[in-house]
Amino acid sequence: MLGSGFHHVLAGLRVEQKIAYAKIPGFPQPTVCGHAGELFFGHLGKTPVLVLSGRAHFYEGHEMERVTFAVRSLAAFGITDLLLTNAAGGINRKFRAGDFMVLTDHINLMGTNPLRGPAMADLPRFVDLTEAYDKTLRGQLLMAGKISKQKLQRGIYLAVSGPSYETPAEIRAFATLGADAVGMSTVPETIVARQCGLRVAAVACITNLAAGISQDKLSHAEVLATAERVKKSGAALIKNFAELYGK
Repeated sequence: MLGSGFHHVLAGLRVEQKIAYAKIPGFPQPTVCGHAGELFFGHLGKTPVLVLSGRAHFYEGHEMERVTFAVRSLAAFGITDLLLTNAAGGINRKFRAGDFMVLTDHINLMGTNPLRGPAMADLPRFVDLTEAYDKTLRGQLLMAGKISKQKLQRGIYLAVSGPSYETPAEIRAFATLGADAVGMSTVPETIVARQCGLRVAAVACITNLAAGISQDKLSHAEVLATAERVKKSGAALIKNFAELYGK
C-alpha cells in the first residue's frame, strides 16, 4: 500500500493490469492529493505484487469499515503479507526530513478501533498486537536499506485522526509516550491485517519535523515536496525489499 512519498515505486513496476478504485465495489475513492486510487497487478523484479496506490483516510469522513475495506479484500484475495507505507512527522530529534523509518510498534490515538462493532464470523475479536509488525519482514526491510545504501531509522509510530496537524504541546506529550513519528494512517490497516492473519511490515517517510521541533509552519505542500525529493530512494527501498522477499 503506497502512501505519500512512495508512488515512484510504480515506475519500476512491470504492470500486468490496472484497475481504478472507483470500479471496485466497496473501495472508497481517495480525495487527498498524492493518492491516485488505483490497484495494480504486476512484478517488482521477479516478485509478483499487488499494489494499492493510495489509501482512504479516517479524516476524510470514511467509517473505519471503509478505511480498512481494501485490507480485508487483500486477505480474501489470498494475500498473506502486507507492506504499508506512509508519510509521517518526525518527533525523534535525531530524525531529519527525508529519512525513512521502519515501524517497530505503534500507539493508537485515533480515538477508535477498526474492530469495534459486531464480531466477525471466523475471525478473532480480541486480536493480539504484541508483534503487530513482523520481525522477519522488518529484517528484510532493514537489509533492503543496506542494499540501497540508506540508513533506515527505526521507531514507534503514533496515529491520530487528523486532519489538523498537532500542537507543540501534543508533540511533547507524544514524545513522553515514546513515539518517534506521528501520522494519520497505517494503524487501522495494521490492526485489521493482523485480525485477518496477515504478516505486516511498515515504513514511514519522515516528510517533516513535527510542530515545536520544526521552526517552520506545517503544510501538506511541505509533505509533498519532501516526498518528491526522496521518491527515488523510497522506490529503491521497496524494490529491494520485494526482491529479498521473493527469494
